[in-house]
Amino acid sequence: MSLHPSLKNKKILVTGADGFIGSHLTESLVREGCRVKAFTLYNSFNSWGWLDHSPKEIKNELEVFSGDIRDPFGVKEAMKDCDTVLHLAALIAIPYSYHSPANYVETNVSGTLNILQAAKELGVSKVVHTSTSEVYGTAQFVPITEEHPLQGQSPYSATKIGADQIALSFYRSFGTPVSVIRPFNTYGPRQSARAIIPTIITQIASGKKQIHLGSLTPTRDFSFVEDTVRGFMAVAGSEKSVGEVINVSSNYEVSIGETAKMIAEIMGKSIEITTDEARVRPEKSEVERLWGENQKAKRLLGWSPEYSGKEGLRAGLKKTIDWFSVAENLKQYKADIYNL
Repeated sequence: MSLHPSLKNKKILVTGADGFIGSHLTESLVREGCRVKAFTLYNSFNSWGWLDHSPKEIKNELEVFSGDIRDPFGVKEAMKDCDTVLHLAALIAIPYSYHSPANYVETNVSGTLNILQAAKELGVSKVVHTSTSEVYGTAQFVPITEEHPLQGQSPYSATKIGADQIALSFYRSFGTPVSVIRPFNTYGPRQSARAIIPTIITQIASGKKQIHLGSLTPTRDFSFVEDTVRGFMAVAGSEKSVGEVINVSSNYEVSIGETAKMIAEIMGKSIEITTDEARVRPEKSEVERLWGENQKAKRLLGWSPEYSGKEGLRAGLKKTIDWFSVAENLKQYKADIYNL
């Protein structure tokens, strides 16, 4: 993974570094020789989330800041000596947003505002704000370009639309150097079981023959985490990305049902899929179709997915399954409980 020369010797803050994508991104930046400050959510267990599982040589190079993205004072303190901020901290589970929407406004909207306000005051040289393909809602045309209308079909997606627009408003109002990266459905090792691919893998790996899922017909554009991480690095290192919204997607559409069959086939298991009503989203809230156009990322950044098309998805799923199949990793998941 080649690092853009403009990031060499820069001090980079990664918010949400304890999460799924954030931990992979943090490790990659350290391996590329960056000075990284990892912003993790303060907790009494002194846990750094997934970074606790990083190799010792990575942890030794990290500066860890424990705080809360909702607190403007801590956010500004964390950002003080940083050139670049990669802002990934967010609440992302859609079902949880149905019953705790205020948490999403505080974390996703106010948290992003805290980052931007501090960046403006401190004169930070680059902020990469993380969006999501969920802001598009069900595709009105495919493949989805960055010009596609935004539709808040869940409190989660509504708060991400709000955060994206606040980020862009700081660029337009104050010239804050903001870029918005919009990853489609990222998957890979360490992903939370509230996401569809780990839900399927953990149920099969723990010996279940009958797999409980929500709706099987929606389609998704799955991006392997290594591609998403390269996308973040490309956006962070590019002057051309400032003021832009950029999709990071595989440009390949597959249904949830087909994905489950592919996973079972790779794992060599025969399964029966049952629809669990508790996992089905309200009708108008379900995003029925996502398929992302990635030409803008290719044109502006020279980025394209290495795991693309059906074969790319198979290769990414194989790597993901291999990780989840390690007993030490699998035991961190509760495969028999529906994870909001």
